[in-house]
Amino acid sequence: MESGIRIDAMRLLLRYPIQMAPVYMLKSYGKIASQASASRITNDKCMNATRYLPLAVVAVLFEFAAVCQTPQSLSVPADSPRWELQQGAKVAEYLGRKCLAIDGGAAVLKDFEMRDGVLDVDVATAAKRGFFGFDVRIDKDGANYEEIYLRQHKSGLPDAMQYTPVLNTGRNWQLFNGPGFTGAVDIPRDEWFHIRLQVAGAQAKLYVKDMDQPALVMSDLKSGVQKGQVALFVLTGATYFSNFEVRITPDLPWERHLLPMPQNTLTHWSLSPAYDGLARNLERPLTKSESNAIQWQDVEAEPPGFVVLYRYRQAPHPMVTFQGDFSKRLEPQPGMKVLYARTTIHSDRDQVKKLEIGYSDDVSVFLNGMILYRGRSAQGFRDPGFLGIVNPEDDAVYLQLKKGSNELMLAISELGGGWGFICRLADVE
Repeated sequence: MESGIRIDAMRLLLRYPIQMAPVYMLKSYGKIASQASASRITNDKCMNATRYLPLAVVAVLFEFAAVCQTPQSLSVPADSPRWELQQGAKVAEYLGRKCLAIDGGAAVLKDFEMRDGVLDVDVATAAKRGFFGFDVRIDKDGANYEEIYLRQHKSGLPDAMQYTPVLNTGRNWQLFNGPGFTGAVDIPRDEWFHIRLQVAGAQAKLYVKDMDQPALVMSDLKSGVQKGQVALFVLTGATYFSNFEVRITPDLPWERHLLPMPQNTLTHWSLSPAYDGLARNLERPLTKSESNAIQWQDVEAEPPGFVVLYRYRQAPHPMVTFQGDFSKRLEPQPGMKVLYARTTIHSDRDQVKKLEIGYSDDVSVFLNGMILYRGRSAQGFRDPGFLGIVNPEDDAVYLQLKKGSNELMLAISELGGGWGFICRLADVE
């Protein structure tokens, strides 16, 4: 009897992730104590109570204590009730395997949260175009998390892989691009291959096929969420997942690896609330009374100079017509949001400075109440393949500064892909 109790208890203890273990540990203690006619055991006195238990029960407790100190693995089959299948996610058969089939949806692991850990899964897709990968550290509202995914239509290209923080439901891939965010990798078509995500502190590594060398190293995770749920997701393009496993690892220190901030970056800004972008004349500066009536929020740019607006405002999700039909790029886009950002430039004399500006997606530039520039850098706007990646070298505006204080104001509109801007001042050669 005692050996049977021991086996059943160990199966129960090892079935669940370490975060759930204390709850199920108490339940298993009660069952074992009842069957063995031992004294009642409570979580905080369980070690003292072991002297009243049969030898097999004591062995269970000590084995569980050892398990708690080592990394825990949880394998979740495709048809497990542990999956919460959202939107276009279902159980299917593909290439000889029972698997999760996802197309425009996600599979969220229920009753599980992770800070540091390793996720492994086999994946296959026949879709010519798509986006698939991992969501990790999903907060309780499902609005903020880290997202790492592959673009099979970009196989072998510099942006075949993408890391972006999701902030207030908005992806920020137009802002976070280049080393640490995107990378090249060959993505097989219509065959099973393995991917792994290792998350440790404020860093992460993505492995694709080769489990010895990471394909993408994320040196600084940006969402700010340190613990949350995990999910498999596909934005579009039917993709299949099998042999999923997650392993909790000991938490590493939370150390940020921020890029340096260039000295000529404009970092101190104040933000207005968000408004309907179609309800305002964005070529007209705010009047003094309008500006005074706004409750401005002071914010700081983050290295290397981005003001990431999804950190402060809810992301809009309009249906952008010109991304599917280039001829509609000048049409109004219902659902577009706009906010105003202002800063003060102090000049020791009358002079001209070059404002280097990157933005997403539209901008109006005002200096001392006069409009200087109006532009759009949205995905698909300048040409059908245009991505709208934000870079301070995107555009330049020349500022006629007066001696003393000068108010620089931007009207920044958003359609999707990342709401933000970066501004630097340069001397005119």
